[in-house]
Amino acid sequence: MLTSPHDPATRDHPRRTPAGTSRDPRTRLAGRSRWTAAALTGRGFRTGVGVLGPLWPGVAVTAVAVVGAVLVNRLVPAIAPAVVAVVAGAVTASAAGVGERLRPGLAFVSRRVLRVAVALLGLQIAVPQVLALGWQSLAVVVVATGVTFAATPPIGRRLGLSPGTSLLIATGVAICGAAAIAAMRESTDLPDDDEAAASALGVVVLYGTAAIAVIPLLASALGLSSAQLGVWTGAAVHEVAQVAAIGAASGVLATAVTVKLGRVILLAPIVALTACRRRTTLTAARHEKRADPAVAGSQARGRREGGRRPPVVPLFVVAFLALVALRSTGLVPAAVTDALPGTTNVLMAAALFGLGTGIDVRKLAQGGRAALLGGIATAIIAVTSLAGVALLV
Repeated sequence: MLTSPHDPATRDHPRRTPAGTSRDPRTRLAGRSRWTAAALTGRGFRTGVGVLGPLWPGVAVTAVAVVGAVLVNRLVPAIAPAVVAVVAGAVTASAAGVGERLRPGLAFVSRRVLRVAVALLGLQIAVPQVLALGWQSLAVVVVATGVTFAATPPIGRRLGLSPGTSLLIATGVAICGAAAIAAMRESTDLPDDDEAAASALGVVVLYGTAAIAVIPLLASALGLSSAQLGVWTGAAVHEVAQVAAIGAASGVLATAVTVKLGRVILLAPIVALTACRRRTTLTAARHEKRADPAVAGSQARGRREGGRRPPVVPLFVVAFLALVALRSTGLVPAAVTDALPGTTNVLMAAALFGLGTGIDVRKLAQGGRAALLGGIATAIIAVTSLAGVALLV
């Protein structure tokens, strides 16, 4: 039974004083001294590690990888920390393997930290700035993104790729690269999500990096104006860092990045609609199978084993939209908005390192069809957005 220090029974019987309390000041002072000594000798650190429990080995390895990814980004700004981190994760898993001690922490960063990172992307987007681009630029973004996202999965099926791989490649190419792939993977219960994510991330790295050199050359050959180049870059290139690299080198940084952030806004509705559609499909399939006695038992076992349907709208997508709305009010201090890109990049790098450790490089090297689909999807968004720019901008 718990007792209170103000309980008369406790006052009358000092031995029944609750643990950790004492009426003697000397005893309390000694307790504080022991706490200070523990902190100075490292026992406090071990206690802090104990709070993380089984997570700390994986989290510690992730922290080291993120520091390396940030340093590489400082040397080569066109390569985002998230891209470096996912490659580092894949190389680590292939070269040294992922031990059982690391798995809980890696699972934590690849899911929990990912959700926070995607939500924080919303604070980088101010809707009035995006709307200031004009309806012409917004129309280019919406049409190019929508056409690419809708056309890529059917082409993937024709090529013999799994639905998960086709969906994630469509998401990464159409919206915003690695962040979109990770968000879609987290929101849809794909049966082959690790292999699909590996293929999609490889496509984003390959074609997005190539775009840094190809887009400015094509723009010069086609005689595009600076305004047209800025809109085309933001509407067609996969990663924000790649867009920034092209924009900085071509003098269209502000326009290109703002157009790209307009594409990032589309992450929330596309992920939410896809999750809802998949949930509806799974529900219909369960209703069809429920009448079959042969599958009724397996369905019951699946429910007991923790099977789940994708949520109607993932909470981190709701948080993303809420933070977009908050940023759009102008109430977020400038100090916060200035620090956000760096913070988000670090969190996303951590999440994608964890995701990268699930990539089988040998399978990825054999994924010629995925690379082909990525090239087709990249061509679709590049040509569609270029046509829009030529007609409207």
